Amino acid sequence: MSNMQGSVQAKQGAVHSTQWLAVTAVLMAMNVGLSSFGVPVPGGHLYLNDVVICTAGILLDPLGAFMVGGVGAFLGDFFFYPTPMFVSLATHGIQAVAISLISHRGGKEKRMAASLAGVAVGAVIMVVGYSLGRAFIYSTPEYALLKLPFQILQAVVGAAAAMVICFRFRILEVYSRISGGR
Repeated sequence: MSNMQGSVQAKQGAVHSTQWLAVTAVLMAMNVGLSSFGVPVPGGHLYLNDVVICTAGILLDPLGAFMVGGVGAFLGDFFFYPTPMFVSLATHGIQAVAISLISHRGGKEKRMAASLAGVAVGAVIMVVGYSLGRAFIYSTPEYALLKLPFQILQAVVGAAAAMVICFRFRILEVYSRISGGR
């Protein structure tokens, strides 16, 4: 009987690994797609990939969050606008990991408050990271300051939308159920 239990546990581990990989891959593909175009707003563009990055940070462990946030944004830039791709890798990668670490600290009973704190910290990381990265890449702090309002808007929209998706639409609850409560 113990041999059968070991076999069942091995299958369950494989299912969880497959589900984790599938969810990570789908969210990464969504990040690549959403980072390739922006919604026109007066004076610039609003990129909606932060919605996916913040959602991944709330749902996934730090490695999955980094893959979605950092690698997904890197690939989106690589395919469509390669100049800031390493800034995207570092900034969105750190942002997603921070959200994941903070979001998973509170336990199930404090998950919403912890996730709210996580996306707030992630928003600051994104705004500061992109501002510094743009100032370095384009060798002008003025360009970074010019884009600052759009970065703040993108961070706020991404954080708010991810909280609504995960808690109001109960995506976190669904993901927890299919991933075995992880």
